[in-house]
Amino acid sequence: MKGTVLQRPGRWLTWGATAVEVRATLPGDEFLADPDIVSTRAVTIDAPPEAVWPWLVQMGSGRGGAYTYDWIENLFGLDMHSADEILPQFQHLAGGDELPLGKNGPAMRVEVLDPGRTLVFRSVDGAWVWGFHLRPNRAGTRLISRNRIALALRAGPGRATYRLVMEPGSLIMERRMLLGIKQRAEGAS
Repeated sequence: MKGTVLQRPGRWLTWGATAVEVRATLPGDEFLADPDIVSTRAVTIDAPPEAVWPWLVQMGSGRGGAYTYDWIENLFGLDMHSADEILPQFQHLAGGDELPLGKNGPAMRVEVLDPGRTLVFRSVDGAWVWGFHLRPNRAGTRLISRNRIALALRAGPGRATYRLVMEPGSLIMERRMLLGIKQRAEGAS
């Protein structure tokens, strides 16, 4: 049902995030005001935000990858090859830039670019908003990832399948991505 956000407590949609982070309104939330699913996941990185930022801006298909399981990404034709170094040619991202998801996937448009703080993408069809938020803390940086998704399937078996397969699958991939960024940023600091 429209308007009911599936932000259940639990690890699938809130892995690593504090209750405050889960409840927080973050830049980019306004681009999809009435999502069906919201995930907020986070990790603490022992490095300052400026050491994490370059890893975020180079992400993408045919760019620095997604720091996940490349072989899974590439089963879906996403052309992901996760970099283990900062790639200077992909450090110049601007608002409005569109990054494709593979050769045939939808593009993700840069909607918010606040260097060292916030990077928000929105799919060109408007059904997905994905934000990355860097918050300095005593340990270094909190990297918060927020996904807001509108589903075409409002009810029935397709929605149940999505919840049972895609939500845990997204946790597996996003957890790997967050830990991959953490490992790379800490190693480069």
